[in-house]
Amino acid sequence: MAFQLPELPYAFDALEPHIDARTMEIHYGKHHAGYTNKLNAAIEGSDLEKMKIEDILANVSTHPTGVRNNGGGFYNHSLFWSIMSPDGGGEPSSRMNIHKAIERDFGSFESFKDEFAKAAATRFGSGWAWLCVDSNDKLFVCSTANQDNPLMDVVDADGTPILGLDVWEHAYYLNYQNRRPDYINAFFNVVNWDAVTKRYNDANPGASDL
Repeated sequence: MAFQLPELPYAFDALEPHIDARTMEIHYGKHHAGYTNKLNAAIEGSDLEKMKIEDILANVSTHPTGVRNNGGGFYNHSLFWSIMSPDGGGEPSSRMNIHKAIERDFGSFESFKDEFAKAAATRFGSGWAWLCVDSNDKLFVCSTANQDNPLMDVVDADGTPILGLDVWEHAYYLNYQNRRPDYINAFFNVVNWDAVTKRYNDANPGASDL
């Protein structure tokens, strides 16, 4: 198959009590696996099998809806697992480039956190909240519907996601029911700022000059 479900970097119960094991098991083993399988089925026999997912999404308007929905689901969840950790949480170290960039572009970490939480809480229906970096090395927060993301040429926001939060109900309903704000607050206890910093640095090689 062109794309494979990435290995989860921690046990299903590793993020408890913030994200429960049963939700993780279903979210990863059913939803993410489903997006992966359906993406492979949607591109089978086409040139897309040889392309990176980022390149597919960059021109997703030219592909069938199944590629958009399942390609987004595959990419978004792969990022989501990678930017969480049982050892995460809190505020990134002041020595990290991501901390310096957040203070530069949002004024403070708390201002960023408030803007991100608002984007996640006010996304109507299903979707994602994102922290992204644009081509000018500026950070911005946005949200997208369904499995869209800012890499796609069908989305108004244009940037590279470096942090994302899934606000589909399947991501939190077993533990939080309709209390999405509680889930959003809990998410900040498991953010892996080392991973976010790496994504930021990879997206902007000049970030080391901060």
